[in-house]
Parts: sequence; structure tokens; C-alpha cells
Amino acid sequence: MFSKILIANRGEIAVRIIRACREMGIATVAVYSEADKDALHVSLADESICIGKAAASESYLNMTAILSAATMTGASAIHPGYGLLSENAKFAELCAQCGITFIGPSYEVIGKMGDKEKARQTMQAAGVPVIPGSDAFTDRKKAAKRAVEIGFPLMIKARSGGGGKGIRLVREEKDFNSAFDVAAREAEAAFGDGALYLEKYVNPAAHIEMQILADKSGNVICMGERQCSIQLNNQKLLEESPAPTMSAEKRKEMMEASVKAAKACGYENAGTIEYLVDKEGNFYFMEMNTRLQVEHTVTEMITGKDLVKWQIRIAAGVDMDFTQDDIRLDGCAIECRINTRSAGRIKTLHIPGGPNVRFDTALYQDYTVPPYYDSMVGKLIVKAGTREEAIRKMNAALCELIVEGLSVNIEQQLDILTDERFIEGAYDTGFMEKYQK
Repeated sequence: MFSKILIANRGEIAVRIIRACREMGIATVAVYSEADKDALHVSLADESICIGKAAASESYLNMTAILSAATMTGASAIHPGYGLLSENAKFAELCAQCGITFIGPSYEVIGKMGDKEKARQTMQAAGVPVIPGSDAFTDRKKAAKRAVEIGFPLMIKARSGGGGKGIRLVREEKDFNSAFDVAAREAEAAFGDGALYLEKYVNPAAHIEMQILADKSGNVICMGERQCSIQLNNQKLLEESPAPTMSAEKRKEMMEASVKAAKACGYENAGTIEYLVDKEGNFYFMEMNTRLQVEHTVTEMITGKDLVKWQIRIAAGVDMDFTQDDIRLDGCAIECRINTRSAGRIKTLHIPGGPNVRFDTALYQDYTVPPYYDSMVGKLIVKAGTREEAIRKMNAALCELIVEGLSVNIEQQLDILTDERFIEGAYDTGFMEKYQK
């Protein structure tokens, strides 16, 4: 097992990883920008090193500074969290070259699955259903010709990256050229790769993702699904597990496909297979996230497995001590992302409590949230024996949560939870459209 791990991230996920390491008896190193000198992860870690200025490009994305910090402190492994460098194949390769374990899959797998074109081809070869679409284009004229063959409406998507960047819905042919150009510029700016591919627009559809764990001995286990259809601007707002309308037969089919997908690319560590499920119940591979997901918490709540600890164990060469037959989805868990539209000082902070109520955050009283980073400042997660109980528990927890000093989306989350479509459970990716009008 590792004696010391550097966490190449910030915010709630850095805090989450530090706590897991502490429970495992592993020393931790935090890295931070000048803007994050008072951040919670800095004070919780055993050691901390400033790696640059406020801008992420000069700190949390500075591979040389992070690797230098790991070498200087004697960290033998780096946990990238999610976002930032977590799906950067070059960074994972540099870790290997420096003799530092990257807690995640190999850089070869990250590169293959991060290239959405190669990922589609890999899944097709493995017999996993994919959305009808195209290979990647940099030439708009060729892309436009293929778009007509696929038919409208369709989605334009960046070959590299994720997080909702470089994605455009095109409903009519006349709008294709401008949408392609905008998506290409956005993808180039975000990922350094402006290539785009096309997919048939599957609508209405549910966004379902499957959590997998794979160890170095080739054991692959699927931990069940998460329903992630409630999204705003391609960013998830609320996730739950299990998916309320999924049958046991469909779950088994999708879990088997996800294990097949992971084995097809030689996957190791934690990962997520994302699908669209149409109204007839057909599911289609969208992408694979080669990292820990923000919403991993709901899977932890209903399976009783600590995914961060298992990431660390697997990276250290420890095989999983449970099998697929041991996975049971116990009860229902819901996660609400708490986002802010402002920066500023936390004047009052009250965190809800009670059995099976969890708030993952890096906020504390009088902390000043900097304006440079992600808008998510916390994740509220609850678990109950039934979905109805979980919804009531989340309502109560949201009403108890107080974050004064920031403009946060608690009311928005309460609106979602009391919406009849959510209560019924048969919602899809169009759920938030009425709130955008």
C-alpha cells in the first residue's frame, strides 16, 4: 500500500480523498493555488504545497508543478479526483515516466476512451450498442454531407474531453454550419482538439450511467446504475440510484454490457459507462468516463462500498475481495448538487444531519469562495429504504441546509423534488426545459 498520496485537485473531492486516505493510514499532500491558500483541503492534508497562481491553467493544470511537488514530498502516488487532469492521458503517462502511480486506468486506456471516436469503435467491436453516428471531422463540408445522411435532429460532439463542452443540438440543416463552427472553437479551447463527431439525436431519452470497478487481475464488477437525466446546460443537477423505472431484467442486461465494455478496453480502476435509454428501453453507449464521478456518492450509499478506497487499493495492486454476486442495491439514494452563482464569504453555514444524510463540501464558516473555479460548492446525499422516503428525506435536508453569503440553488433543487414528473420517476433529459423558459 502507498505510504503517501498527493491529491491533484481541490474543493470537496480533495477533502473526500484526504479523509479516505486518513482512514487507511496513508499520509497526504495537498496542492493549492494562491487563491486557495485558505482552502479546507490545504489544512486537512499532512503536507501542502502552493503550485501556482489562481488560474487553473497556472496551478491545478500545471503538470510540471504537480509532479515536482510529488517528487519533492516523496509521494508515491497521485489521485487526480475528477475534472482537471483526471482524464488527461499525457499527465498519466508523465506519472508513469516519473515512477509515480496514477490512481486510475493506464494512460493508453485514458487516451483510447477519451477519444470518443475510438471509444465508439471499441464498443461496436465488443458488441455494445452505440448511437448511430459518424467518425470525427475537422472539415465542416464533409461533416455537413454526413449530417444529411444521418438526418436531423442530431448532436454535434467534441471528440475529446467532456463536461458538456463542444456539444450542440442541431434541429435543422440550415443551422448546422454555424453550430459546427461554434462547437469546434469551444472544443479547441477546452481540449486542444477541435475535431467533432455526429450522433443521431435520441429523444426522449434517459441518461443512465453504470459504475464499474476493475482490478489488475482482470476482475470487473458493475455496481449498478445512476439516473442522471436532470441536467441544465449539459451539466448534471441531481442523480439517484437505482433508476426508478428500470426493470431488473434491463438492469442485468446493461450491467452485463458494461462489464463487457470495460473488458474490451482492458480497463482498470473505477470508471463509468454512460448510456442513453430511449422510450422503448433500447440503450446506446455514449461515452466512458475514465475517472471517479461527482455522483459516485449515491452508489456508495446503496452498495456500502467506498469507491475512493477501492480506487487506491486497486492502484496498489490489491484485488477486489467481493464478486458481482455480492453487489446488492439497498434502498434508494439521491444526490443534489449545490451550485453557486457568486463568489464571497460564508456568513452562516448550517449542514443538515441525521441518519444517512451526507454533505460533501469544502465550505466552512467565514471561508471566502474564490471566483476562479467550478460552481459546485457541495453535494447533499441522502439514503432511505424506499424512493418515497428518500425524496422526503432530501426535502427535509435541503430545507435545513443554510449557506448564507452565496447565491445557491437550494430552491431550484426543491422545485425539482416536488415536480410531479420527478415524483413519478419516469423523467428524461428534457426535464429541465420548462425551467429554462
